[in-house]
Amino acid sequence: MEKLCWPDGKSFAFTVFDDTDRATPGNFEKVYDCLRDNGLRTTKSVWPIRGPQTSRLGGATCEDPVYLEYIRELLRDGFEIGFHGATYHSSERATIAHGLEYFHELFGSYPRTMANHAESAENIYWGDARLSGIRRQAYRLLHFKRLRFYGHCEKSPYFWGDLCRDRIDYVRNFTTGDINTLKAYPCMPYYDPQRPFVKQWFSSSEGPNVHSFLRVISEANQDRLEAEAGACIMYTHFAAGFQDTNGNLNQRFRELIRRLASKNGWFAPVATFLDYVRQQRGEHVIDAAERARMEREWIKHKIWTGTS
Repeated sequence: MEKLCWPDGKSFAFTVFDDTDRATPGNFEKVYDCLRDNGLRTTKSVWPIRGPQTSRLGGATCEDPVYLEYIRELLRDGFEIGFHGATYHSSERATIAHGLEYFHELFGSYPRTMANHAESAENIYWGDARLSGIRRQAYRLLHFKRLRFYGHCEKSPYFWGDLCRDRIDYVRNFTTGDINTLKAYPCMPYYDPQRPFVKQWFSSSEGPNVHSFLRVISEANQDRLEAEAGACIMYTHFAAGFQDTNGNLNQRFRELIRRLASKNGWFAPVATFLDYVRQQRGEHVIDAAERARMEREWIKHKIWTGTS
């Protein structure tokens, strides 16, 4: 894939998709205040509705009025609101449909981006379904949990593949430890004919908590991202230690974001970034060789990091 020229003469691109896990009023807002004050616009995912079961990880939904008001403030300020499932536990089709409609009611449109949530049964093309052929078999051997996911299985009560295809533009899949997401997965966003219920897939750089996030966006990595004219989509949970129990923002995060913002970067939300790449390159349909390369890279990353 050829290198891209970024808008307005910018040298590189950087954004974040923030999974909403654990986010409650008071434990994440200063992260977004810092991003906003430094000119970064990213993507904050939400759970639209409160589920009837207890949340294993914790986190507010859009039925919490205080939380919702802050999310709407972010939207007004140019952040994107993404989808992390209907709620914080497994949901059958009717609940997911309700969650999508409620999202539309709250924010004026359906979510353009989404990420599967943890071990929710309705996750689409998740677990070993992310992989093909012998690599799927390798994943089954390496992954001790042996969970099954049904969002793409038409006979399952958890099926919602047609809703995903019709409502959502971009779904997150593979991750890398490299800050330059586009270098690791140069064909993103892409359509995979073997997984037709997703319009377009995107990848991300892995930083699920404050410590891993800060390692990825270190000074050296920032400089390399700029030198490579690359693009980074960070995957994280901004409620995972970015603020301490007293509500103070991590000082290292503040320093690194200020440094990043001082560079000649393009800092747009995830869907805006992916739209631009598609406009520059055109639609991309992956073939078997590209799929195999991505799957191999992801499995190696998972073995190296020990993550599931």
